[in-house]
Amino acid sequence: MTRDCDSFVKNRKCNTFSLSTEERDFPLADSMVIYEKIEMFERLLRSIYAPQNVYCVHVDRKSPKQFHSAVQAIASCFSNVFVVSKLETVTYASWSRVQADLNCMEELLRRSVPCRYLINVCGQDFPTKTNREMVNRLMAMNCSNLIDSDRPPGYKQGNAPASCLPSRQRGQWKRLYRRWKFHYDIRGTVVLTDREKSPPPIRSPMFVRAAYIMVTREFVNNLFVNSEIQAFFKWSEDTCSPDERIWATLQRMPEVPGSILDKPMRRRGDPPILTRAVKWSFEAGDVEKDALYPPCTERYRHQVCVYASADLHWIFQQKPLIANKFDPEVDNTAVQCMEEYVRHGAIHGTGSYQ
Repeated sequence: MTRDCDSFVKNRKCNTFSLSTEERDFPLADSMVIYEKIEMFERLLRSIYAPQNVYCVHVDRKSPKQFHSAVQAIASCFSNVFVVSKLETVTYASWSRVQADLNCMEELLRRSVPCRYLINVCGQDFPTKTNREMVNRLMAMNCSNLIDSDRPPGYKQGNAPASCLPSRQRGQWKRLYRRWKFHYDIRGTVVLTDREKSPPPIRSPMFVRAAYIMVTREFVNNLFVNSEIQAFFKWSEDTCSPDERIWATLQRMPEVPGSILDKPMRRRGDPPILTRAVKWSFEAGDVEKDALYPPCTERYRHQVCVYASADLHWIFQQKPLIANKFDPEVDNTAVQCMEEYVRHGAIHGTGSYQ
């Protein structure tokens, strides 16, 4: 299909012009980290695509050659979509996931498009709002970042011993603290060692939560010139799940552009994060008994719900701009409904999209 790009863009009904003045004057950048399911990538790209934006795609180095070729073929049909030049072999819960985004961020900064915000997405994400709604939400942020950031249970700086916590929270305390307390090796997967690490080389305390972010251009630029952040990145390379810690921590550092120092902690019963509508298995259950949201109606993968059609009503009621996770092999109807929902809102801008 991509051998004839004009036909491909037309047949796939991709946007070829800005749908509003505010969108045209407020371009966004997307870092897309993917590794499989070319159809899902194409559908995600089409749903978030706008000609004034710019899209960097990172493909896992270990993905099949055919998948790499297909991604490159799709990207070649758009002047504002490119595959990042430096590819990582991505291991789940390792630093390589963060490095993939950093590689895209670095190349996006060199692009001529003056993007206002950067959004990172993965191949199992799907937007819940239109590009115009995203722009309006980010414009209202007044140059602040959208990063969910909480203190770890027990405020994991050694101020509250695990023995003082309830048993369920105690286990969570130990698991999270262990993620940066000890060195981890990469042996096809992330493996805990008994080698204890030195304290993190930052003046701020550690925060957790965010793996996905919506951040200003100034924030992204600061990552590569701030020596304290660079030292923090280096220190984090042999920790577990650093993406669920470094962005949340940077969001609370006073010298970081767009950081929010006085943001209140999210408490149990509060709405989910602003950047993702996600159902974690350990937070789902009976909402009348203090669960954050109802259970997943399909299945969990890495403790995160893979949505089915029955979950869509809940998704459409949420504030986050993106939902995770979707898989057409689990429920293709759910993905198709999301596509139609977002496209209808982009074209007509009426009803529930306001």
